[in-house]
Amino acid sequence: MEKPLISFIIPYYEVSVQLLCECIESVLALSLRNAEREIIIIDDGSSKSPIEELMRYGQDVLYIRQAHQGLSEARNIGIRIATGTYLQFLDSDDMLVAAAYEHCLDMIRFIKPEMVVFDFTTTASEDKNYFDQPLQSGTDYMRNHNIRGTACGYMFQQSILGNLRFTPGISHEDEEFTPLLLLRAETVCVTDAEAYFYRQRPESIITSKHIRARLGRLENFRAIINRLNISADRMPVNEKTAMQRRIAQLTMDYLYNIIRLTGSRHYLERKMEILRKEGLFPLPDKDYTAKYTWFRRLSNSPTGISLLMRIIPLMKKER
Repeated sequence: MEKPLISFIIPYYEVSVQLLCECIESVLALSLRNAEREIIIIDDGSSKSPIEELMRYGQDVLYIRQAHQGLSEARNIGIRIATGTYLQFLDSDDMLVAAAYEHCLDMIRFIKPEMVVFDFTTTASEDKNYFDQPLQSGTDYMRNHNIRGTACGYMFQQSILGNLRFTPGISHEDEEFTPLLLLRAETVCVTDAEAYFYRQRPESIITSKHIRARLGRLENFRAIINRLNISADRMPVNEKTAMQRRIAQLTMDYLYNIIRLTGSRHYLERKMEILRKEGLFPLPDKDYTAKYTWFRRLSNSPTGISLLMRIIPLMKKER
């Protein structure tokens, strides 16, 4: 029996069935023969099963329903079941953009890299003029670029996973999984093809309860940063340098979002002190990006912090 070229792993939880079907159909529209693709739907305990609507796809999809355990466990089950040479995660309310994703499929058919990195879009445009970077390792890519955290932006060979899995019971699980995955890839194709249509969701109403929940997730985010920092200490020099760039970027994002969510200097300085004890602050003296350089310099002085406290809430209002 022919091994599928690619397994599409789609966790599903409390999303419109219509959006799930649009997601599936975006996969079916690709130039993959039935034997070349595997579509795995992991229903993570939705209140109503979509099984009746999925019957129309027959053997084109494999549907599995489990008690609610969270996104990490749903993806891990998909990994366990998948038989494809390559894996692709999709969120059930997003879609693949046909022409751009075909470009990525051509890469794995003809170049056979261990990973393909592609771009996202919120307009599902069909721009067919793509720029592809030279073949490189995941380590080199991470050393020289900011990466996108979400695992949906990568198509990768299942063979490079080893024992790497998503950590159950946490939020921001992609931020831990993705950099560790990239460091395992020796051959990476990077393209600006906007192959993944991300459906923008309206922001929830900001309430005190909502803010507390967001802050709780931010603390979970900090724990991930700390675990990555501990992992980096055990890595060879090149991998460590690549991971340190990612850790610095995530730390900046963490502090930026504290200001954006709370507007509290006292809370910010308390968290900076915790980061200092963990060896994560001050931010490394690097000029990774213009935003990073700007934030790093301002966060190093009381005057600069005062300026950040004024500027960042204004940036939030302008969006």
